[in-house]
Amino acid sequence: MQTLSSAERQALRGRAHALHPVVAISEKGLSETVLKEIDRCLTAHELIKIRVFNDQQEDREAYLDEICARLGAASIQHIGKILVLYRARLEKPLPADPSTKARAGKASTERRLTGKARSISPRSTGAGDKQTDNKAASPSGGRSGRRKG
Repeated sequence: MQTLSSAERQALRGRAHALHPVVAISEKGLSETVLKEIDRCLTAHELIKIRVFNDQQEDREAYLDEICARLGAASIQHIGKILVLYRARLEKPLPADPSTKARAGKASTERRLTGKARSISPRSTGAGDKQTDNKAASPSGGRSGRRKG
């Protein structure tokens, strides 16, 4: 179980505010499958929210203690039926293929050195372009409606 300072806990609560629960614990309780899913989510995101569909606060606190003990996570917050957990990543994920990045960087450097320019096409802004084109093509010069007279 990780221990965090109150300042770290407060910062993590702020980050967790905008998160949605990614795991739900049903009224049946905490199962091995749910623990594996929580472990997977903590590995991927570090900071997660869990919704517990159980009305007993003592049960929710027991779930929180068990999750933290078994998965090495830190309890950040427990408000109502929402639990917030944090577990720092032990290792950074490696890029898929490092040689691809090296080749891409080399090609862009060669383009800059040789001065080859790419062609740039005008961007379409949507319906506004069509309206402008129609105004220019109409005999009234884009004016519509009645003529003053």
